[in-house]
Amino acid sequence: MLASRGLSAAFSLVYLAIITRSLGVSGFGKFALITGSAQLLSNLLAFQTWQIIVQYGVHHLENDDRPRLVRLYRAAVVLDVISAFTGMIAAAILLHFFADELGMTPTLARATLIFNVIMLMALRSTPLGIMRLRDRFSLAAAAESATPTLRLVGALMVWFIHPKLQGFLIAWAVAELLTAVAHWYAAHRTGDLKLLFERGHGMREAFRENPGILRYSLTTNFAQTLSMTAKQLPLFLVGGLTGTAAAGAFRLAAQLSRSLTILSQLIARAAFPEIVRAMRSHGVGGLAAMVMQTIRVATAVSAVVFIIVVVFGKLVLVGVGGAEFGQGYRSLLWLAGAACVELMVVAFEPSIMAAQRAHLAFYARLAATTVMVAGSFVLVPTMGAQGVAAAVFCNSLTQALLLGLILTRLVRVTGDLPAEPPPAERSPDRDEKAGA
Repeated sequence: MLASRGLSAAFSLVYLAIITRSLGVSGFGKFALITGSAQLLSNLLAFQTWQIIVQYGVHHLENDDRPRLVRLYRAAVVLDVISAFTGMIAAAILLHFFADELGMTPTLARATLIFNVIMLMALRSTPLGIMRLRDRFSLAAAAESATPTLRLVGALMVWFIHPKLQGFLIAWAVAELLTAVAHWYAAHRTGDLKLLFERGHGMREAFRENPGILRYSLTTNFAQTLSMTAKQLPLFLVGGLTGTAAAGAFRLAAQLSRSLTILSQLIARAAFPEIVRAMRSHGVGGLAAMVMQTIRVATAVSAVVFIIVVVFGKLVLVGVGGAEFGQGYRSLLWLAGAACVELMVVAFEPSIMAAQRAHLAFYARLAATTVMVAGSFVLVPTMGAQGVAAAVFCNSLTQALLLGLILTRLVRVTGDLPAEPPPAERSPDRDEKAGA
């Protein structure tokens, strides 16, 4: 997984250099607003089915309960399809009524809608969950490597053929679709894809067999929506309050700092299945040692990376985008600091999710996002784009503090009691064996 992210980081520097030097700071700002809007809208109503599969599939896998696992897979696919169509409708409505407020021309709004529809069609959360459940991390990493690889190939082709905004958008759309194909092919390699087409396994019982799945699905959806809002909203605030040129510089700074955020996501996704298993065996209290070890390692890594950003950050900004993008250096420092904070507390949210307290993580994100939005409007008049970046740092700091308090409270209340699955989750075969 680390090799995959390293490849992604290296390739992203190349295709970002191609786009920024082809479009300029203002053109890149427009490109960033379109792709950022599409990413936000595509995740607005998306269910985190990969987390659902891991959270509930672990129990079925341990009990070798194939019928229940199949029904869980099918329920996840249905949720993905429903969220995709609902997202398309929501995107069309939002862009129709609020495009002007977002600073989009009719042409930009139309391009954003088309790009958003394509992203929604590129379903890959369910196959990702299957690979996480099966501990096929190398296979998942190979599938995820398709995105940066295809973007690089597409950017090079557009650079030689038609280096315009529309050309890069088409390349990005094709990369999304082919990445989805790569994920489903990887799920086929695990042998689970054929389970979805087996007869005799309906999905009507999926909600009864997996207690709390509906609430968990909705809560993780809301949490993901807030997460994406916190990542994309700063770009819109910069674009709306300071213009597309500032948005272009801010976007490049955010892209460079996001390597730390990606590292946090990498660790969280890898740790989540193990945290779920540990939760079932030792309860919340048994996670304390694991969380503390993660904090120590992540803090050391964050310190080293932040020093590198301070020393070489401006050189990279200018080297990738040109002299115009050097104005984003101070924003880069704030954003890198925010990413370091998220990296240090990377184990907090997965632990809370595994403890079936996803709603508490949602409340923490909601409060942190509110702080970020309020801070942006307060700081922008005096600091410009840097004010938004500082507000992002306040967002990460607030979220880290709240998640830490929640996790501490859970450990103190639950103690070290094992977390037994609810009676409704136990398979009949296991109950008979226990009775014998």
